[in-house]
Amino acid sequence: MTDTAVSAPQTADRQQTDARRSRRRLARLAARLALGAVLAVPLTLLIVRLTGLDAGTPLAVPIVLFPYSVALGLLGLGLMLAVATLRSRWAVIVVAALTAAQVALLAPRFIPDQQSVPAQAAILRVATLNANVGAADPAALVRLVRTERIDVLSVQQLPVAGIAALTEAGLDTLLPYHELRPEYDSSIYSRFPLTRGGPLQADTAWPQTTAEVTVDGRTVRLVAVHTYYPVGDADRWTRDMRALASVARDSGPDTVLLGDFNATLDQTPMRELLAAGLTDTHAELGRGWARTWPVGMTLLPPLVQIDHVLHGSGLAGVSVGERTVPGTDHRAVVAVLALLPGK
Repeated sequence: MTDTAVSAPQTADRQQTDARRSRRRLARLAARLALGAVLAVPLTLLIVRLTGLDAGTPLAVPIVLFPYSVALGLLGLGLMLAVATLRSRWAVIVVAALTAAQVALLAPRFIPDQQSVPAQAAILRVATLNANVGAADPAALVRLVRTERIDVLSVQQLPVAGIAALTEAGLDTLLPYHELRPEYDSSIYSRFPLTRGGPLQADTAWPQTTAEVTVDGRTVRLVAVHTYYPVGDADRWTRDMRALASVARDSGPDTVLLGDFNATLDQTPMRELLAAGLTDTHAELGRGWARTWPVGMTLLPPLVQIDHVLHGSGLAGVSVGERTVPGTDHRAVVAVLALLPGK
């Protein structure tokens, strides 16, 4: 009788201890699974970024969030270091390597190029804006051109009515030379005379508008860009970007492509376009966290940069920035480019 009375509480204690251990094991397992799910996002995006699997596929859409996935990697690494139950030497090494790879891919766009611009170099001030089918405030856009002393303006999604509204607001006084192609979805305004204007000979979903301008005796080729969008047809968008890359390879160093590329620096077709001999002005100047879209659609700030000023090796970025124009879901990009002597 005595032995039975003593063993019963001991058995109950062991059962309670085993139950607590089981709950702790389940909690650790759940925490590790949750952490694994969080880290699966940056790992997947890193693989896509490294392999170029986004080109022509639906992966072109989520890869635009690659910079944000770095935060998930850092969060996961911090949790593993802070919470003993999540800590594992090999897991920490793997997550640290993942985060380091992400940072290595992003870092160059935050480090300004060491490009020397001679004080006597000629300057070209350019701007680009998607006018949201003419909904952009014409008076605000004219003020922007006047304030920034813009020489060349590229406008996308500007219909005939939008052209008339800009004329009434006084844009023609500031930029009297035009290559207006509302039917092509992109137009060019200029303070300098334009030559060889018309549709770009390239296999894009709709024609891009091109023209040439002479600055300090140098002829600069301009292309007002508005590509297809990867959400609608990733393959069509990829073909647009590769057609622009072919143009860039044939255009020489004095070339400027500016507009709505519907592309970020993390998408393979954009990187292929840059590899064709172009430089993104934001990345060149270390402005790697510029975001131009969407504006005014939600309470959130703009999330991604799809509007760019790209230039050939004959030019260098002096400054670049974004400006808000009421009425459109894109921010304008304003850049000052210098023409490098001897290029």
